[in-house]
Amino acid sequence: MVAEPRARIAVCLAAYNGAQFVTAQINSILEQTGVDLQLFVSVDQSADGTEARLLQWSRTEPRLTLLPLGHRFGAAAPNFYRLLRDVDLTGFDYLSFADQDDIWCRGKLWRACLVMTEHEAAGYSSNFTAFWPSGKETQVNKAWPQKKWDFLFESAGPGCTYVLRRDLALALQDLVGDANDQLLRIDYHDWLTYALARTHHYRWVIDSWSSMKYRQHAHNQIGVNSGWKSFRLRAGKVLSGYGFEQSLLVAGLVGASSLPVIDRGLRRGRLGYLWLALQARHCRRKRLDQVWFFVSCVLLAVFKPAAGDGA
Repeated sequence: MVAEPRARIAVCLAAYNGAQFVTAQINSILEQTGVDLQLFVSVDQSADGTEARLLQWSRTEPRLTLLPLGHRFGAAAPNFYRLLRDVDLTGFDYLSFADQDDIWCRGKLWRACLVMTEHEAAGYSSNFTAFWPSGKETQVNKAWPQKKWDFLFESAGPGCTYVLRRDLALALQDLVGDANDQLLRIDYHDWLTYALARTHHYRWVIDSWSSMKYRQHAHNQIGVNSGWKSFRLRAGKVLSGYGFEQSLLVAGLVGASSLPVIDRGLRRGRLGYLWLALQARHCRRKRLDQVWFFVSCVLLAVFKPAAGDGA
């Protein structure tokens, strides 16, 4: 009997001042079972020895490729965009994203490939388990049913749970490679990835299995949405219009600007926000998020009509 060929996966990890946690994360990636992988790491200029540590490691670990050092990105998304531009996917079946401070379950990538094959999906994300220095852990559910327009208002979960089939990965590479400066205004590479997939009719599956431990600490750029402080921060972003500004940028880049939630909703000022509020069940997956989406649209219609609104 001839054994099935093992999936070959390019794992792209963005790092910045990650010396405290990156060793544990990379070990959990290199210990993945059932697949063959190559880990590509891009390091934003750091001050804690991250670059030196990874450079030394890459000299003895053939599965670890360190991209040329010295770049300053200032945020995670531009670092991931650099990875997408510079990593050659020739010979790989899948692409996966990784953060620097998580811990992956050993079968994370193998299961992702299995689930994608079973569902004939090009994109995969999953639930995860948030954990804190205190030892507290909680599983976070992202596997709510996908909605008609959810991809224009949220990602499919943390990008560190994403696995992309080669055809979708190449489409994403093309998008990033051809994009202008507008790309750097999009702060969430995972949201952009999900929006591209759904806009261009690639099947996406969200797995209810928790594939990794998602570390929570003071320096998370985007942490788990838990607690009053986190709620206030995110609510402030929504009510400032930031979230919908990101939606417009994402829609423009993936070619979704003509969809009703953009053309009839976000671009029509006060009346557009009110119409969009009535579409809440189509715009977020989780019921509670739908309620908050409705409230946000109504509040924005009252307090922050779009420029040029004639209502």
